[in-house]
Formats: sequence, structure tokens, C-alpha cells
Amino acid sequence: MVKFEHTIFALPFAFIGLLIGSAGRPDFKTVLLVLAAMTGARTAAMGFNRLIDASIDAKNPRTQNRALPAGLISKTGVASLIVISLAVFFASAFAINEVCFILSPLAVFLLLFYSYTKRFTSLSHFALGLTLAVSPSAGYLAANTVLTLAPLVLSAAVLTWVAGFDIIYACQDIDFDKKEKLYSLPAVAGLGRSLIYSRLLHFFTVSCFILLGYLIAARPVYYFFVAMCAALLIYEHFLLRGSNLKNVNAAFFNVNGSVSIAMFFAVLLNYWI
Repeated sequence: MVKFEHTIFALPFAFIGLLIGSAGRPDFKTVLLVLAAMTGARTAAMGFNRLIDASIDAKNPRTQNRALPAGLISKTGVASLIVISLAVFFASAFAINEVCFILSPLAVFLLLFYSYTKRFTSLSHFALGLTLAVSPSAGYLAANTVLTLAPLVLSAAVLTWVAGFDIIYACQDIDFDKKEKLYSLPAVAGLGRSLIYSRLLHFFTVSCFILLGYLIAARPVYYFFVAMCAALLIYEHFLLRGSNLKNVNAAFFNVNGSVSIAMFFAVLLNYWI
């Protein structure tokens, strides 16, 4: 139900923040604690989203076969999963350091609040982007408790990257969102204009990746992987040329999963070579 494979979007960026905060040498205990915190937070967020959207998902032909609307799992079971996942998250944050623990309620608020945003604003894509954008700065704080410009620039990159691909994903539900009076940028602005907005956001994403390289005095290998990410994002939008939505799933998961992994190796190899 929670699609653990989708953790690939945020987890690499949390580890990138950790690498930057530790100058490429995080200790093994902190790596494990960040992994536990990210897993707990992401599982809680997805479980909560599925729980409060169950009635909506049951009406949408694209989502009516999900576990909750299909009756494959109970709401009590999902609620229990959320509570356990949040406990793992808070315990991990507490074990990392005081700053992470103090900020953990703010992270949970963002994780849970996002699920309500499509009920009142077409900027819900940016709310999701902000939720995932916390991960690199949070990873940085796990190693260095004073934020610098580098993790903030990376967080800006993640925000625009996620908002851009979530706009693409939402294009599948334009008619349903209009019918159910749900807010999304495609439902408000239309398909063609929304894809243009997504391209502009991803242009900003790559610009932030380049700026991050400058801030961390990156070596050429870093920029090689950034160029790879730019090519992947161009390919993503090429798949959608002519407002063709049949390739949305490939554009959404395959391409963007590759972007996060490529950026992880960009920073990892930059510090280790």
C-alpha cells in the first residue's frame, strides 16, 4: 500500500544532505538512524494520505483498486501502521541529535498537512515538493546542526523537481479532479500550460544543482552527473511531447527515480574520488 519503492525520491537526497554536512564521511550509526527516520516518516505520510483519501480513491477509476478502497486492508490496520511509523521517526530523530528532535514535529506537520491541500489549493504540488524538500536539509542537520546555504539550495532544487513531476502525474486526473471539485494545477490551468510550468520548474531544478556544485567546490565528476540529470529531465518532457499522457508512469517513476540516484552518486563520488 505505501509503495516502498517510491522512497527512492526522497531518501537519496537525505543522504546527500548527510554527505554534505559530514564532508563525505558520515558515521555508520548516523546513516542507519537517518535511514530509520526517513523510512518511518515516509511510511507514515503515505499511510495517512491513503487513509484520508480512501473515499476519493474509491471513486477514481485509476485508484479504486488500491488496497484500502479495494478492502484488502482495514482502516484500523493503516492507522496502526501510521502510529508505529511515527514512533520510529520520533525515536530516530531523538537518537540523532537535539536539533533534529526539536524540529521533528514540524516535519510531521508538513508530512500530514500535504494530504489536505488538494482540497483547497491548486498549489498542492508545491506542498508535496516542500515536504520532500525537507529531506536534504534534515540529512544535513543530522551531521551539522547549523544550516548553511548548500543544503538550502538543494532543498529548493528538490521542491521544484517534485512539484514539476507531481504536476505531470496530476495530468492523468484532470477530468476527475474537475468533477470532484479537487484542486490541481492541471485542472485549473489546463494540460498544455501545466506541462510548460513543469518544464520551467525543472529548469530551475537543474540550475540549483549547478549552484550547489559551486557551493561545495565540486569536482568535474559532479557536473557529469548533473548533466545526466538534465538529460533525464529533458527526456521526461520529451516522452510527454504533444501532451501525450500514455508515458506518464515511465516519466514519473523511472526517470525521476534515476534523477535522485544520479544526484546521490554525483555528491558521493565528488567527496570520495
